[in-house]
Amino acid sequence: MGEMFECVLFTASLAKYADPVTDLLDQGSVFRTRLFRESCVFHQGCYVKDLSRLGRDLNRTLILDNSPASYIFHPNNAIPVVSWFDDADDVELFNLLPVFEELSKADNVYTRLDQLREQ
Repeated sequence: MGEMFECVLFTASLAKYADPVTDLLDQGSVFRTRLFRESCVFHQGCYVKDLSRLGRDLNRTLILDNSPASYIFHPNNAIPVVSWFDDADDVELFNLLPVFEELSKADNVYTRLDQLREQ
């Protein structure tokens, strides 16, 4: 993914927990930026990932998340995924590779995501 996108870790977890876990998982240094709970907006009892705070073009920004509450400010940028709980046979992200490849070439993720949702 790091070859197709600027990958940013944006989590509602506390940095003291998420940073060491990310160090273990991100051996190839794919995440260019790490954002933790303090970068979220506390809104109606939930930590929301406000993509406008990234300072990136939202027409070219995606959020991949298992919690719809986390992306309520930007639902049209979202690719929802199911929660992962230690399933060695899980291939959800692998199955999304063709979608990511298409989106990496899109000038506007909204248009392409809308098309994909209609299929």
